[in-house]
Amino acid sequence: MTVVTRFAPSPTGFLHIGGARTALFNWLYARHHGGKFVLRIEDTDRERSTDEAIDAILKGMKWMGLDWDGEPYYQFARRERHAEVAKQLLESGNAYYCYASKEELAEMRETARAEGRAPGYDGRWRDRDSSESPAGVDPVVRFKSPNEGNTVIEDAVQGTVTIANAQLDDLILLRADGTPTYMLSVIVDDHDMGVTDIIRGDDHLTNAARQLQLYDALNWAAPRMAHIPLIHGPDGAKLSKRHGALGVEAYRDMGYLPEAMRNYLLRLGWSHGDDEIISTEQAIEWFNLENIGKSASRFDFDKLENLNGTYIRQADDGYLTDLILPLLEEKTGLSVTDHQRSMIEKAMNGLKERAKSVISLADSSHFLISQRPLSLDEKASKLITADSSGVLNRLAEKLEALSNWDKDAIEAIVRESAEAEDLKLGKIAQPLRAALTGTTVSPGIFDVLEILGKEEALGRIRDAAKI
Repeated sequence: MTVVTRFAPSPTGFLHIGGARTALFNWLYARHHGGKFVLRIEDTDRERSTDEAIDAILKGMKWMGLDWDGEPYYQFARRERHAEVAKQLLESGNAYYCYASKEELAEMRETARAEGRAPGYDGRWRDRDSSESPAGVDPVVRFKSPNEGNTVIEDAVQGTVTIANAQLDDLILLRADGTPTYMLSVIVDDHDMGVTDIIRGDDHLTNAARQLQLYDALNWAAPRMAHIPLIHGPDGAKLSKRHGALGVEAYRDMGYLPEAMRNYLLRLGWSHGDDEIISTEQAIEWFNLENIGKSASRFDFDKLENLNGTYIRQADDGYLTDLILPLLEEKTGLSVTDHQRSMIEKAMNGLKERAKSVISLADSSHFLISQRPLSLDEKASKLITADSSGVLNRLAEKLEALSNWDKDAIEAIVRESAEAEDLKLGKIAQPLRAALTGTTVSPGIFDVLEILGKEEALGRIRDAAKI
């Protein structure tokens, strides 16, 4: 049997971090088993579903690298099929028409609250004939849920979960206007699409019980289920925007790599021994449901940032260069030339050692495309004094005579100058770095000199030394 999983977001907002993890787990499980991963947009809520949200979800999935098989399904487009199944349930006696008015439903809720019960439908039309219906009322179609006994969910993560049927009221299958509800649409789509495994948040456990009842009533085999604990903030509270409950595109804009996000989200609730750095290839090979934890995970920005830094250090220099070029061009308003791109890529090995985000990486490489004269930041400006200007001037004269502009030859000249000035290397390297980069932090100073090239490097030194 081919494993088929699905990710089924509602297009009422961005692809948030919890949804991204659910998508990742479903994607990994399908890829691990050589199966199919289906993307289904559950747009039955017509008032809240928007094209902008659909676009954000699709872009978020693509940025995360979670490719789906085939075209995305749109649930609302299948509403006629959903309604057809509701009619089957009516014909089999597992559903009925309910004519309760809005006022009656409101009264039921008030009564339940007054009696300390959970609000729910009281079943008043469950066994009544439609001939008793009031005039001018368009009925809904409700599922005739079992009143007695229990519904048992054999869950791959939670174990055996038992829910008393008395806790579940008769849910609506078709609204008064004939449109299907989410609960009906989900089980019809999962059945028709051949979904074998449902992996989703444990806030859907009650939904799972309702859906299992529908599967039984239709004599359909239910998919296997795995309900994963939710993600909490560092303080243990429900994840909110202040904790990191943002759209995945916000993480892209903050400079996180998609491969780092996949690794981080994988470890939020799943483990493989003591492994922390897990490549996508390893994740596909190792992923299973048995290693999903039963406790809520805690989102930690510091851990994400550190992990992102690790992935940046391991990343290909050309790949990182391509990522930061649009950021540099946006910030400077300039077009990066082929020569400047080459300089950035040559410097990348040193630049990425300190970077924890693509944003900081772009910031630290900005000096490579800056136009003369450079603008020095506050710390760098303090290093350019009358004394250091003189040192830089004399160093520039020695470097000018250098015929072979490579790192080793440059280093020899700088060290020789430091010795001649009776200075420690740092005392000449610090103002030199300020002159060349406008900052006090950069890759190795000899690398910077070589990468900038003789003409540009000497020009910057002389600018700083006011010569």
